[in-house]
Amino acid sequence: MPSPVKAEEKRSASESASSARLAARIPPELHALIKHAAEITGRSMTDFVVEAATAAAHRALEQSTVMRLSVADSLVFAEAMLNPPKPNAALRRALDRNAQLLHEE
Repeated sequence: MPSPVKAEEKRSASESASSARLAARIPPELHALIKHAAEITGRSMTDFVVEAATAAAHRALEQSTVMRLSVADSLVFAEAMLNPPKPNAALRRALDRNAQLLHEE
């Protein structure tokens, strides 16, 4: 007969292949708030917290990777892309220096 510890280890190993565990210590007031919100939405606390964390993660990633421009800023950007200004002296020096650095390698 297998020992209870080994059965637990086997169960944990198979579970970890398809999911990861997340634990957090929170104040009792926050626990009660989350529990109540989960109950009124008809979900378990785990489902509620996972959905909320997923949404927050997506928002954070979008905010760090997506640039939103006003209509006026979009027009300025498009104009600069379609009709870029001629390179000034500082840009020409930077391009020359970049070419030198690339040829040194």
